[in-house]
Amino acid sequence: MTSMERSSDSSLIIGVAASTAERVHLARLLGEADALLLVSSADQARAFLELTGVTIAPSSAVMAPSVAPVAKPIRAVPEPVAELRLDVDRRVVRWKDREMPLTRLEHDFLHCLVTEPGRVWTYQRLHHAVWGNEHLGHGSHIHSVVKRLRQKLANLGATVTIHAVRGVGFHLLPTA
Repeated sequence: MTSMERSSDSSLIIGVAASTAERVHLARLLGEADALLLVSSADQARAFLELTGVTIAPSSAVMAPSVAPVAKPIRAVPEPVAELRLDVDRRVVRWKDREMPLTRLEHDFLHCLVTEPGRVWTYQRLHHAVWGNEHLGHGSHIHSVVKRLRQKLANLGATVTIHAVRGVGFHLLPTA
């Protein structure tokens, strides 16, 4: 697991687990973390850190065999993500000089992702924050909201998208 300084009192935990079941188990164990990213390999973790502009300290920073080096951010919020604005009063998303209206569910879902860019929101936490109850079932309603939001972001010409972390949840990242 890796810790990334986002501010003086928050951190990013990166868990590496080969199977979906192991990632789900880690998500349940670490679901209250400030930010959680679960990946299936160290290469995926490195790719994520490179996308967010994070540098890895030398391996001498390793504190224990199971703990990876401490990462230091070059910038706290990736630039394209910082340009995305959410008008909570009017329920619109704004990208540069363009805006798009949102439904209540779309607004509340995107609000979670925008308030903490890069944070992986588990299905359970998103369901609780947006729908106000526990996540039950197969999640087609969550995927429906994500599909509509991705289309709206694309229509705005935004260079950010909602990225799925298989078996875990979603986060907001710059488009590749």
